[in-house]
Amino acid sequence: PHLEGRIIARAEARRPDLRWPLPPDLVQVLTGARVIALRRRSKYVLLDLDREAAILIHLGMSGRMLIEGAGLGDFHRDPAILPRHDHVVFWTERGTRITFNDARRFGMVDLIPEGAEHPLLAHLGPEPLSDEFNADYLQAKCAKKKTAIKPWLMDNKLVVGVGNIYASESLFSAGIHPDRLA
Repeated sequence: PHLEGRIIARAEARRPDLRWPLPPDLVQVLTGARVIALRRRSKYVLLDLDREAAILIHLGMSGRMLIEGAGLGDFHRDPAILPRHDHVVFWTERGTRITFNDARRFGMVDLIPEGAEHPLLAHLGPEPLSDEFNADYLQAKCAKKKTAIKPWLMDNKLVVGVGNIYASESLFSAGIHPDRLA
């Protein structure tokens, strides 16, 4: 609610890179743009802009989005978080500040031109709670694999967002040993 429908009045990139280089025109594209929608694909956050582009964000291992500003209720800056790890900052027209903070710099921020598919999203499998991920899909994909079911479930090309914990818990709940062949 702090970004969707809002205009990014000002943007700042405080370093040229995170995990990979930031787009050189990131600040120019963001400044003055309206965020049309926020969505998620796998572990990526996408901000659709009115500028025929979208912003792709991945938090990495230590990244976080910090929300600050008047009227935000319980949102506030943790004083233990050092500002030097605030790498990309958006200020909305309402004065809200949204900061991408990443101490380890494993996260990333990139631009996707409208109509293009980002290479990081191109080969992702279906979402685990989508209609595309069903028993028929599982059977067809498992029939072609000679690997253990747990690493199969954690392969983002087959199904996205299933990490170690979800794979372990799902298999335990289903009574399937993680080393069983897919």
